[in-house]
Amino acid sequence: MGSESASLARLSMSLPADLFRQLDMMVAERGLPSRSQLIAELIRHALAEHGSLMRPEEMLAGTITLVYRGERGRVRHLLSHTQASYLKEVISSQHVVLEDDQSLEVLLVQGPAVRLKELCDAIRRVRGVQQLALVTTTSLLPPLYEPEGGNPNPIIGANA
Repeated sequence: MGSESASLARLSMSLPADLFRQLDMMVAERGLPSRSQLIAELIRHALAEHGSLMRPEEMLAGTITLVYRGERGRVRHLLSHTQASYLKEVISSQHVVLEDDQSLEVLLVQGPAVRLKELCDAIRRVRGVQQLALVTTTSLLPPLYEPEGGNPNPIIGANA
């Protein structure tokens, strides 16, 4: 534990009694070992959100989760068209049909904070989208594909 505690910093804080009780209840409901773990998670989330506002060019990875009601595929088509405008940022997507003619879609995304915000705004403009949440982290995915020699299309460059 010596090396682990050397990388930790202690924080002392005061909270209103009601907020403190709610924090303890949340720790218990999540089955977490300590308040520190929950507070660290909340701070990481706040820092990622703050960073995306203060440094729009910062690279972020995350998910966009949306719920929408479809009309004979029209909404799904419009969402696909919107995503096509952000091919560099949308890594993958998962679609699930829900009850009551609703769908849930989760997009794995990575890119500059400003582009991810633009993507969210474009998706929100699609009529039928009912809920949307962007969750980001400053940890990035490793490069998915790097051609040798930096040529983005190695087949074209091979015979040139």
